[in-house]
Amino acid sequence: MVTTAAARAGGASSTAQPPPEGRLCGRFRLSRGALDLDAELDVPAQGVTAVIGPSGCGKTTLLRCLAGLERAAGAAAFAGTTWQDDAAGVFVAAYRRGVGVVFQDARLFTHLSVRGNLRYALRRSALPDPGRTWDTVVQALALAPLLDRSAARLSGGEGQRVAMARAVLSGPRLLLLDEPMAALDVHRRRELGPFVWGLSRDIRLPMVYVSHALDEVLQVADTLAVMDGGRIVAAGTPADICTRPPLARYLGEELGGVLEGRVTAADPAFGLVEVQINGQRLLVPGGAADVGRRLRVHLRSRDITLATAAPDGRSSALNVLRAAVAAVHDADEAHAVLVELDCGARLLARITRRSLAALSLRPGAEVYAYVKAVVLAG
Repeated sequence: MVTTAAARAGGASSTAQPPPEGRLCGRFRLSRGALDLDAELDVPAQGVTAVIGPSGCGKTTLLRCLAGLERAAGAAAFAGTTWQDDAAGVFVAAYRRGVGVVFQDARLFTHLSVRGNLRYALRRSALPDPGRTWDTVVQALALAPLLDRSAARLSGGEGQRVAMARAVLSGPRLLLLDEPMAALDVHRRRELGPFVWGLSRDIRLPMVYVSHALDEVLQVADTLAVMDGGRIVAAGTPADICTRPPLARYLGEELGGVLEGRVTAADPAFGLVEVQINGQRLLVPGGAADVGRRLRVHLRSRDITLATAAPDGRSSALNVLRAAVAAVHDADEAHAVLVELDCGARLLARITRRSLAALSLRPGAEVYAYVKAVVLAG
């Protein structure tokens, strides 16, 4: 239900200008116990937006405010539709917003099969082509082998996949995911990540994904927002956020770089694939079936060692990137610095001040970045 003070008075809304068509915007203020929420979110109304931050920083409350499940002071709009505008007396109830929510626990009907859970959602949706959406969702989340299984007999990862499918089949305009992998172990998290990405790609359903783990959301995020102390402190692409030196206090060792490339060759004998990134090569774990696939990799600043001499082949490091020093920044440790590199993309290396002096590194200097570890991010 929509209630507006202007409508009750018989007049027009007092909103100064219509909300932007292509954005998800929210400004919320709320004080409850130790939480002092004063957050402003302005992100694209498409793709996957991930909100990360430590426990208790307000991520779930922000999500509930967007869904209309929590009433806070402020305003909210999605893709040109106003959901909340306190100045105009507008508040759209949660069931009118067309939002689907996936919680930390799957909350399935355990007396029904997987098929029964999904059909329950489909009967209450207004999807224009429910049969096609059913087929796409079942394929994207690999649910065909599970359809006739009891929901009570699913693993944690399987249950979350069914919960996502049920939320999508209800026909939402926006899907909100509240730490859907929080109860899963690392292996199951990595297993579920590609399903989320596939769902976003195949259904083209905008998502907001809340988590406290950067490595988890790097698999799926198009936009990354960092939250702390009830506030959004930064937002941008993963590549941008992971190379902002001022964010070291929030991301710590996760700063470094996020690079994207395509698998061009496979070395099955050693379980590696070659990824071409901006004209350079990285060797990462993979299989022959990955050739042609696009990959996103995460390089941590502590896993990058700098040298001014070209590699001579007598090193265990598989990956060495040619780069130029773009800038040197203070780190969050007194005796360390963050060296900003240009290797066709931005990259940060954390080294000691002693190493900085010994190598005489200045902007413009040519270096070789030895990468000790590469983390597949998606």
